[in-house]
Amino acid sequence: ALFNLLIPDHAADAFSPPRLSEPGPADLLLERLLGGLSRWDAEHFLFIAERGYLYEHNCAFFPLYPLSLRAGAEAALWPLRRLLRLRSRLLLSAALLNSLFAVLAAAALYKLGCAVLRCHRAAFLAAALFCVSPANVFLAAAYSESMFCCLAFGAMWQLERGQRWRGALLFSLATGARANGVVNAGFLLYSCAKRLALQLRLRSGSLLLWRQLLSAASSAGACAGVFLPFVVFQYYAYMMFCVPNVQRAVPEPLLQLALDKGYRLAGARGAPPPWCSQRFPAVYPYIQDVYWNVGFLRYFELRQIPNFLLALPVTLLSSWAAWTYVSANPRRCLTLGLERTNSGEENKASAGFCGPAVFVYVVHATALLLFGFFCMHVQVLTRFLGSSSPILYWFSAHLLQEHEPLLWSEGTDGQPASPGGGRPGSRGDGAAANPVLRLLRRWSLLTPLSKCVLGFFLSYWLLGLLLHCNFLPWT
Repeated sequence: ALFNLLIPDHAADAFSPPRLSEPGPADLLLERLLGGLSRWDAEHFLFIAERGYLYEHNCAFFPLYPLSLRAGAEAALWPLRRLLRLRSRLLLSAALLNSLFAVLAAAALYKLGCAVLRCHRAAFLAAALFCVSPANVFLAAAYSESMFCCLAFGAMWQLERGQRWRGALLFSLATGARANGVVNAGFLLYSCAKRLALQLRLRSGSLLLWRQLLSAASSAGACAGVFLPFVVFQYYAYMMFCVPNVQRAVPEPLLQLALDKGYRLAGARGAPPPWCSQRFPAVYPYIQDVYWNVGFLRYFELRQIPNFLLALPVTLLSSWAAWTYVSANPRRCLTLGLERTNSGEENKASAGFCGPAVFVYVVHATALLLFGFFCMHVQVLTRFLGSSSPILYWFSAHLLQEHEPLLWSEGTDGQPASPGGGRPGSRGDGAAANPVLRLLRRWSLLTPLSKCVLGFFLSYWLLGLLLHCNFLPWT
């Protein structure tokens, strides 16, 4: 609110539908306080929550988050209906829900870290770093990142606990929030591969065959559930934009916006859009291609150098994470982590970032990095990775613990931790309990590497708030 008040909004060429109802005093006050959370793509989510999928390019934004905003505005904020118009209640709903999702995501990340890293202190430090994430502004604004992060981290944690179907359900919901949720099906496939490898080592005979078939069928069903929201939404878009139906009553200002900007309306007469005639009609890749020019190497232009520089820190950090893990575990990477190791070796390297359980998360983060760098608008890499993978936070915590002497006095807590986790010691005041705050209070004593890691997190956290809320270009 402070940055939005002090800095005038930039005249950006972004989606900005006209307001159809006159705001009251309470609406104006809320817009002054929270209006910075409704910039850029947030306008799409708020518009969809209010009007539905009226324009074709709205279909790039998946429905679970707008539905949640509408439910919050109509149910939890129903008593405010006489005080605030619907859009204001949707904006307030977004601020409240995203705060809740961010807290739950931090808690899920901590639990997941305890289960995977088997080190309470590393898990707690990673969760503390998440609270000052470089993508923080997108976790607070009316974007789906916060919901997706909460669902994805929660699903990963459930999978680590052996709750495969709970994990599959949460992964499925995550796909309903963001399209890249379909990639999370890889976690289910890898979990199935590990179980099959274990069964091959421990059992033999016809019983093994039946167990393999049942396990494969179960995993296939779980993966289908992860893809289902994506497929259903593409079908919904097909019925809205490809099949002739009764045209909705659209207010004149919204019709005029479609004419001025060239937006395709749902149920519009005339020739259907080109994607409708494809063998597998899918609106999402079409929108990314036509509206935003997303594709392999399309962003590799001289004028995009500033955006590549903006994505450089997260690119270097994620690449370093992958290199560190591969260098420490070359054999495990070559065998995809499926080869049996003796118990002595397993216990020796079980805790920390280079432990065996981290392998699949490194592969996931590296795949997202490569796809984002070569096929997407590269400046979104920071929020793309920051809301999809725990590796950014785990590796940053690993670097701080390995190279910052101020953290060595705590000990490494390398003992195995149960998936449920326990609270790390919290002696003294809040700053003593929170390692990030303690490091910041002793900034002058930090090593250069620690200053770089924390500087990246804090500078992007602050610049994101400063720029994004005023329609200035950011990640």
